[in-house]
Amino acid sequence: MPNLLAITGSPSAHSRTAVVADHVVRRLSHSGFETAHLSVRELPAADLLAARRGEPEIRRALEAVAEADGLVIATPVYKASYTGLLKAFLDLLPQDGLDGKTVLPLATGGSLAHVLTIDYALRPVLAALGARHVTAGRFVLDSSVERGSGPDRLRPEAELDLYQAVDEFAAALRSAPAAALTAAALTTTP
Repeated sequence: MPNLLAITGSPSAHSRTAVVADHVVRRLSHSGFETAHLSVRELPAADLLAARRGEPEIRRALEAVAEADGLVIATPVYKASYTGLLKAFLDLLPQDGLDGKTVLPLATGGSLAHVLTIDYALRPVLAALGARHVTAGRFVLDSSVERGSGPDRLRPEAELDLYQAVDEFAAALRSAPAAALTAAALTTTP
């Protein structure tokens, strides 16, 4: 089964974005995928901002990206874009750091006014890093993440929409090896 890594770029310790990413990771894990979750906020800030790729925690995070077959990139929307924290991490990747990978972009925010952040801010960066396929992302309203005395939940309509995106991502990821073999055969056939 493919190896999946969820990367969250929220600076908040109580991030709704992390709740959404955890739902995605749980769904993919129940579908048999090997999953992990990397919260960029937990990386050493000085090493991240100074681009110290050789420092142990930064190196391990970059290796996890390199080893993943698929990525879930999740961010809150700040100032009509993804977070600077996520940008700092993506800047550490080599120019082809997402080469051959399938990516599911996710964003959370307080208003539907920011729904196009995925397409106009995040998707171009993921494509520039060489992602093989960036699936249809999802924007989840902050109000769709319910917090209470029990575990954090998503409102049913938001969860259903998110799971549709996750299922499309999983299908794209499962077809990736076949697509890669077909592309290789097409380029080597006279």
